[in-house]
Amino acid sequence: MPPRTTDSTSGRPDDDRSPSTSPVHPEPQGRPGDSAAGAGADSGSAGSGAVGSGAVGLGAANSGSAGSNSVDSNSVDSGTVDSDTVGSSTVGSRSGDGTAGDRPDESDSGSGPDAGQRVAAVRRAADGGRRWRALHVAGCAVLLAVAVTGGAIAVGGVQDQGAGVDAVSAAGALSPGELARGDLDAGIASLQQHLRAQPRDHGSWATLGLAYVEQARTKGDPSRYPQAERALKRSLDLEPGNDQALAGRAALAAARHDFPGALSYADRALKQNPYSERALCTRIDALVELGRYDDAAQAADTADDRRPGVPVFTRYAYVHELRGDVRTARAVLERALSSANAPGDVAYVATALGQLAWNQGEYRTALGHYARALAADDAYLPALEGRARAQAASGDRAAAVKGLEQVVARFPLPGPLVALGELYEDRGADGDRAKAGDQYALVDAWTALARAGGANTDLETAMAAADHGDRKEALRAARAEWDRRHSVHTADALAWALHVNGRDEEALPYARRATATGYRNAVFLYHRGVIERATGADREARTHLKASLDLNPGFSPLGAREARTALKDLEGNR
Repeated sequence: MPPRTTDSTSGRPDDDRSPSTSPVHPEPQGRPGDSAAGAGADSGSAGSGAVGSGAVGLGAANSGSAGSNSVDSNSVDSGTVDSDTVGSSTVGSRSGDGTAGDRPDESDSGSGPDAGQRVAAVRRAADGGRRWRALHVAGCAVLLAVAVTGGAIAVGGVQDQGAGVDAVSAAGALSPGELARGDLDAGIASLQQHLRAQPRDHGSWATLGLAYVEQARTKGDPSRYPQAERALKRSLDLEPGNDQALAGRAALAAARHDFPGALSYADRALKQNPYSERALCTRIDALVELGRYDDAAQAADTADDRRPGVPVFTRYAYVHELRGDVRTARAVLERALSSANAPGDVAYVATALGQLAWNQGEYRTALGHYARALAADDAYLPALEGRARAQAASGDRAAAVKGLEQVVARFPLPGPLVALGELYEDRGADGDRAKAGDQYALVDAWTALARAGGANTDLETAMAAADHGDRKEALRAARAEWDRRHSVHTADALAWALHVNGRDEEALPYARRATATGYRNAVFLYHRGVIERATGADREARTHLKASLDLNPGFSPLGAREARTALKDLEGNR
């Protein structure tokens, strides 16, 4: 399973409640981390389940919103972005006194066209076949925007208000907690209605901004990020330094992979409110992604002391998983699942357990966890993707292809697109190579769309392009990301990009660094073994190739096959 990314797990947008769950530390023995070496973590927000973004992670489909039961919005922009009003279909005056320029418009409620329209749009894009691969990246981005949003972004369409506009009267806005526990689309519509009547309500602007971040992340629609930024800016203009908006800016920065910015905003929010769950969680995420693993472990302890609950527990577990402490990670997630009540929480944590099991090659266990997640929310995309990957690893390739086709037809995110492309390549039927190429072209298009939304996609580019694209571009992107942050995932990406460009001696130190924390990741072990073999270190290569296959023999339909071939060759040459 690809690495989990920060935007793919989030704390619930609910800082209004007091902590109601006991901390994760075991009572008699003290904190589970006390006996372990420092944290090793990256790529991710702590314990996200089967992240929809996969190795390529912006806008992942893993809700992690801890209680949002329905996030199947189409997140459709009105087509106008030149306004701090966040969703206004016209560029009105931006007066600070609550006049027309501050009022959100119904066209931005996020309800938009139904899933059938998105499916048809994706199929039209896929049916382009060879013509699709000849398009310029900009053209691909437009087609992908159509696929994701049903056309509103690309052509400036105005959508219906959608359900839930009248759920809350204009006299009262939704709290963050109410938004987390209800339908995200309906909540956004209600917030917009409230803000048209009360445009100086800084708290509701902050909540709206957070909701847009959730929509961008759960729908894989980076066009929501600029809207989130404007809503959060409006909140801070009305009430400078308010912690809810600062925590929202932290979450937005993390979603865009601006991890220094995320850390800075989280620290500012925590100065105002040390118990802000969103800020505590984003602070862990940022430290993990920056490769500051000891600091991330301390931040997880602090968050567990202050705001124990599902969002913190999953991050706490992920910090331990990434340093090889799988037993503690599983125990913490199981405790989180036992305390989860809302369907969104159950789906989120069960999916995290599914991915943890999948990483260890425990496919039957993983399938059981994904089944529980889907029983709580049968449309939960991370669980659907995770189930398909586990089916593929178990040998049920037909079910895996069918499942991933359904996932990418709804939301063409990079992780499942790459996984589906590799399954097509591995199957090798007539037309499968062209189908695989279509999936990889959609990854390029998504990357362009994400960049247009202000996101940094260098890690995503490096990981996808090294195996399925422009190798020189993969190396450029990997170097750029390594210059920003030194984490295990950026180390692995740079090592592999150097390898595919024939620079194995230079790659080897990065491959060793990627595996240095104890994180049990079959892809990392495979990459290291291949690079060691290329440098003539045959004994070490055998060790790590065998370890990758022993750990997770179905980690990738193409990579696992290549690992077996390389290991067989090495054994024959002994």
